[in-house]
Amino acid sequence: MVFAALWNKIKQGLSKTRQVFGRLASLFRLRGKVDKEFLAQLEETLYLADVGPAATKQIVERVRQAFLDREITEDVLSFVKKELVGLLNHSDRSLHFNPHGPTVILVAGVNGSGKTTSIAKLAYWLQQQGKKVLLAAADTFRAAAVEQLTVWSQRLGCDIVKGEHGSDPGAVAHNACEAAVARGKDVVIVDTAGRLQTQEHLMRQLEKIRRVLARQIPGAPHEVLLVLDATNGQNAIQQAESFKKAIQCTGIILAKLDGTAKGGAIIPIRQKVGLPVKFVGLGEKLEDLAVFDPQAYVDALFAD
Repeated sequence: MVFAALWNKIKQGLSKTRQVFGRLASLFRLRGKVDKEFLAQLEETLYLADVGPAATKQIVERVRQAFLDREITEDVLSFVKKELVGLLNHSDRSLHFNPHGPTVILVAGVNGSGKTTSIAKLAYWLQQQGKKVLLAAADTFRAAAVEQLTVWSQRLGCDIVKGEHGSDPGAVAHNACEAAVARGKDVVIVDTAGRLQTQEHLMRQLEKIRRVLARQIPGAPHEVLLVLDATNGQNAIQQAESFKKAIQCTGIILAKLDGTAKGGAIIPIRQKVGLPVKFVGLGEKLEDLAVFDPQAYVDALFAD
């Protein structure tokens, strides 16, 4: 179990999703047996929670196999929770660091996904781990994006490397790596344009940035994190698949989890895309980024 403060943050951040899962929890307080009607209610509630058709079918079928015609007890709820945790687990949810020189983290995502704010939260989280962070404002297509990241860098007290509006994002990435080495930074976080996954020329630009980073620092980028907007629910899957193909993503930051009742969508996203969810955004403050813990997440969904 996570520390009490983090547990409360996760619980509060999931308040809207918990309302949906509260209906699921109420099913297990019914009297009677696990019969056809109960299974139909279970299926409907999982769908409403945006758990997705594949996961819903799997959970309902396993409940049927294990408990059909048995009394509805806490054992059934425990079984469902265990199934949900299993669907969310991944062998490697840790953040990978470069053992020799700066760690480079490339961050991608569409406009409006919460990408820039998530970068600031990630930088803050790394600072709390004792890391010296440098930000690279490689989203040169939008002046507002550079300005926003600059404001965050000032609040965080960390260095930032940026270029002129419309300048080559690859050049910004290149300069940021040089600066990180020269200044003895531990981590470089590279912001990228919030391009739509359907704009192929912009996806190619992302690939170029990745190549530039690899030339500058061995093994870079060491992490490629994709920011997805939790309020989009399962619609985020298409975005994730396209970005994963273009830039070989290593993990997901699921942002705006506090603003949606579709928190269950984390399950089909995890299932369909095959990427670990490494962080979840649970609010607007810098400290509102939590390392994703499947057990804590599922426990919070069903918390009173």
